Amino acid sequence: MRRLESRVNTQSPEFKANAKHNRALAEALHEKQRAARYDRPARDIERLRRQNKLTIRERLSELLDPGTPFLELSTLAANCAYGGDVPGAAQVSGIGIVSGREVIIHADDASVKGGAWYPLSVKKIVRTLDIAIENRLPVVHLCDSAGGFLPLQAELFADKYFAGRIFRNQSILSKMGVQQVAIVLGHCTAGGAYIPALSDYNVIVRGTGAIFLGGPPLVKAATGEDISVEELGGADMHTSVSGVADYPASTELHAIAITREIVGRFTRPEKTSVERCEPEPPFYDPGELYGVLPVDQKVQFDMREVIARIFDGSRFHEYQANYGKTLICGYARLWGMQVGVLGNNGVLFNDSALKGAHFIELCNQNRTPLIFLQNITGFMVGRDYERAGITKDGAKMIMAVACSEVPKLTVVVNGSFGAGTYGMSGRAFDSRFMFSWPQSQTSVMGAEQAAGVLTDIKIKQLAREGKNLSAQEIATIRNPILEDYRRQQSAYYATSELWDDGILDPIDTRNALAIALSAALNTPIAPPRYGVFRM
Repeated sequence: MRRLESRVNTQSPEFKANAKHNRALAEALHEKQRAARYDRPARDIERLRRQNKLTIRERLSELLDPGTPFLELSTLAANCAYGGDVPGAAQVSGIGIVSGREVIIHADDASVKGGAWYPLSVKKIVRTLDIAIENRLPVVHLCDSAGGFLPLQAELFADKYFAGRIFRNQSILSKMGVQQVAIVLGHCTAGGAYIPALSDYNVIVRGTGAIFLGGPPLVKAATGEDISVEELGGADMHTSVSGVADYPASTELHAIAITREIVGRFTRPEKTSVERCEPEPPFYDPGELYGVLPVDQKVQFDMREVIARIFDGSRFHEYQANYGKTLICGYARLWGMQVGVLGNNGVLFNDSALKGAHFIELCNQNRTPLIFLQNITGFMVGRDYERAGITKDGAKMIMAVACSEVPKLTVVVNGSFGAGTYGMSGRAFDSRFMFSWPQSQTSVMGAEQAAGVLTDIKIKQLAREGKNLSAQEIATIRNPILEDYRRQQSAYYATSELWDDGILDPIDTRNALAIALSAALNTPIAPPRYGVFRM
């Protein structure tokens, strides 16, 4: 496979300015992630110590195999919500290795509001279990939650994808034969009681772990019965009387050791076979990605330069290089695994949309996973393009993406706007995993265009009422719209709302995609089938 030839001058002032800017963005990302993982009020850490509890990071360190990678997902969930007071949405989610087995972990973070479930906490748990279902990943639940955050119960209880979906997903995993083990490290109350009850195995810590549909105060209010936590739902009662729990543990470390033994008995799934060879690092330094990405998001860059710094040997077999040039398609290898890559080099025209649809069909035919690198303003608009059938051709690409059976992974490298987001396998199109880079933006259109459209509508409305606005009055209307759009299209807002599975430092993309693809290959690839392509 031919090695890409980089045309980037790494000594140019432009490259150096880009690199300085993007390194600063990466450093800011790492600081936000560090804060979300570790910064807690001293009183909350002291409370855990008084209860003989480990912090969530200490629990993960004991659970995961030493020296193995952990792909944490949605670290900055809820970073723009709840006044910034619920870091990580009070949950930790990620893919790691336990006793040599690839698993996904769902863990309540009791140092954040006692592990209470906020609406975005529920969304993150549901997403974690969706990933488990899609990729047949065994689940380890670390349970320590105060239960649903009652003031927001209307946003987390009743609807299809609210808290009930957690227990539905657990049931589906059991039906599929995908194993789950829960460690009861604190109280599992009300709906939270069903997480260990629906797991194949559960371990409960004596003295701190408890499982009950209603705690002692609720029981007292409902029945008048006075009862202690241990009598109602403690470790000894549940492992010797009710049978709700399986293994009592004397400490958290003991519980984690039992869990590692249980997971060590899980049958390793047979990975789906894909074309493989010996892996090799990229020929070009991934650190050069900082210099490739422009300071100004509107400045176009060649996606081949990104491809050259992510994939094995910087080698790329490009498909139809002279046709539909605004969409790059071709084959590469990621840690030895063959993948099909689609990357944007501009707006999607008729020919580039058709090329993308055809390439996706080819990858499904030869069982090649797909990686989408998004930098897209959308499909082309205008009279000539509509007459040529841009909507029809765009629909072909969307159909191919939606009906694709091979695993899809998506990275929002820069911009992700309009229907181009859909054509390049955005969140709605079931990519197994979707990541963003720090400077990326996602919205129905760019902030400038949106502010222009909405301001123009308002001006025309006022003109019909006989009001003519000065430039200052127009700016007063336009600026708040612009500010709102910029805030809501940022990578941090997107990840806060779980529109992706996390923001990546660009230089970490290669390894994150490899872990995600390895997980995706636990699921068999079905034969390709498509809907109707409008001709």
